[in-house]
Amino acid sequence: MGKGALHLTEQLGDVMKESAQIAHTVARAILHEKELDNPFFANSKLHLHVPVGATPKDGPSAGCTMVTSLLSLAMKKPVKMDLAMTGEVTLTGRILPIGGVKEKTIAARRSDVKTIIFPSANRRDFDELAPNVKAGLEELPPDDTKIDIHKTSLKHPTKSIKTGQSTLNVHNSHIKSPNSYFQLL
Repeated sequence: MGKGALHLTEQLGDVMKESAQIAHTVARAILHEKELDNPFFANSKLHLHVPVGATPKDGPSAGCTMVTSLLSLAMKKPVKMDLAMTGEVTLTGRILPIGGVKEKTIAARRSDVKTIIFPSANRRDFDELAPNVKAGLEELPPDDTKIDIHKTSLKHPTKSIKTGQSTLNVHNSHIKSPNSYFQLL
């Protein structure tokens, strides 16, 4: 495979490109803590592509989703299918608060999501939503540390996913159908 790298192409604005690079750095750090001998990031070239036909994205709130996707590939653990998440990730792995909790919660319900992960700083925003808006959703705020994201979003027990030329879809809280993905090159 050779030297690890992250390539970003198509409909990504500068903020989203920065978020992807930060997510890559944070995912590498988490993997190093959790699986010291895992050479995935050192040996894998990854490609994040948002097709031209997709809605252009330029916000930072997909950071935790990207970290989760990268860890899913690296640890060979699939992401839970009925899960939505949002939150900007810092270089130290903290998850920052987001806006649009109500809109993202409604979008998650419309997409048959069962569990939603918001930054813990948004807990009050979620709690203040009308009961009919959050009905049927389990809300799991991460503890704002980089280690917590993968605990709540990856399936356990471990199930292997195929690597090589396979793709892993990135599900953002307001997009059920995948418009962007990471691909192992």
